[in-house]
Amino acid sequence: MSLYTTDSIETYAAAERYILGIPRFTKKNSMNDTGCFLKHLGNPEGKAKIIHVAGTNGKGSVCAYLHSILKEAGFSVGMFTSPHLVSMRERFIINGAMVSEEDFLWAFRLVSDQLKVMPEELQKKSYHPTFFEFLFFMAVELFARHQTDYMIMETGLGGRLDATNSLEQKEVCVITSIGYDHMEYLGDTLVKIAAEKAGIFRKNVPAVFLNRQDEVTEVLRENAEKTGAFVSLVPPQAIKEINCRHKTIDFSLQSNYYDYIRFRMPTIALYQTENAALAVAAVECLDDRKYISKTQIREGIRKMHFEGRMEEIMPSVYLDGAHNIDGMRAFLQTVGQDGCIGKRRLLFSMVNDKQYQAVMDLIAGSGLFDMIGAVELSGERALPLHIIVDYFRQYTTLRIQGYDRLENAIQDMLIGNGEEDRVYIVGSLYLAGEVKALLRRSSHDQF
Repeated sequence: MSLYTTDSIETYAAAERYILGIPRFTKKNSMNDTGCFLKHLGNPEGKAKIIHVAGTNGKGSVCAYLHSILKEAGFSVGMFTSPHLVSMRERFIINGAMVSEEDFLWAFRLVSDQLKVMPEELQKKSYHPTFFEFLFFMAVELFARHQTDYMIMETGLGGRLDATNSLEQKEVCVITSIGYDHMEYLGDTLVKIAAEKAGIFRKNVPAVFLNRQDEVTEVLRENAEKTGAFVSLVPPQAIKEINCRHKTIDFSLQSNYYDYIRFRMPTIALYQTENAALAVAAVECLDDRKYISKTQIREGIRKMHFEGRMEEIMPSVYLDGAHNIDGMRAFLQTVGQDGCIGKRRLLFSMVNDKQYQAVMDLIAGSGLFDMIGAVELSGERALPLHIIVDYFRQYTTLRIQGYDRLENAIQDMLIGNGEEDRVYIVGSLYLAGEVKALLRRSSHDQF
């Protein structure tokens, strides 16, 4: 019998509150325990084809590109990603739409009910899923209920010990860009971090990754060979003829299976060319590739939309979730080639357990912005406003403005904004979520 009763939970809001409260009464579980509970659920993934995606930056975008391509090709697709920006339901996408509150509650109850009749080995350990495990189990049940052909699963943290890695039968594994993040858990070198990510590889399953950093490529290749996975490298030179337009990017991709494909993406984010290339390379490794045409791939890339990734939320106002050093470098590279002939303003915030000083050093030294606004996030992980403001003022002569409320910050950033000017909001996916929530509560006319 579970120690934590959910019998009184009858609404989506109550289920969401329960899940948000899980970190207060649970601990990290072993992979054996996670796998045991998944088996207890009856391994609902069944015969669905699983695409597993790990990495430091770009995981969500690669998942979204894969989802869009497969949907365009006529397959039924479920996608599990994290974190969410506003609604927890965003983590569960089925055929382009987040699940309903009714479906969410159904999955929550199913997992909760199985906690009451657990195997003896889990009862002895007073097992309860962690926050992420609970959502992962719900995702597998939801996708099974909707009989999706594919389940696209993004790791939460790392790879080897991630809850999603309890899924054994995979169609393809993808590793996105590797950088320094979560080093307290994954290791303090790129080699150690890459090795943890490579833990998702399986024997006789294609392993797709970028050939951009020699030391990372070497460790990923070595781990693939030890596992018996098939290596599929994506070289940077396969991405050609990049042409940044006002609000789109054109580029060509030299593909192994599809030969030469020309793309147009409705984004200004340069980093998305690599993420799109990884998604195409993963599609090439699928047994179903013979049913997926160049046109469907091209349209899938064109139609992909993923919130908070260099997203234009208002005219000339861009929201990006860059929250670590490599993410910020990629963000600044895009801004540097955005073609803006007016002024650029930046609104920034960050959590206190990231390498915020290194990130702010990159911003201060970029020379791209005419002013920097700072605002404090909600929650206990927020980097205090005075630290952001004081640090920027030490390393740049730009005007630095601190705001006590996000609404005031956005209003002020837009005052006097001309047609040629641009505003960028960056520093954390939590900031992106707070901005999206604010915009959903308010009409755009207020800003």
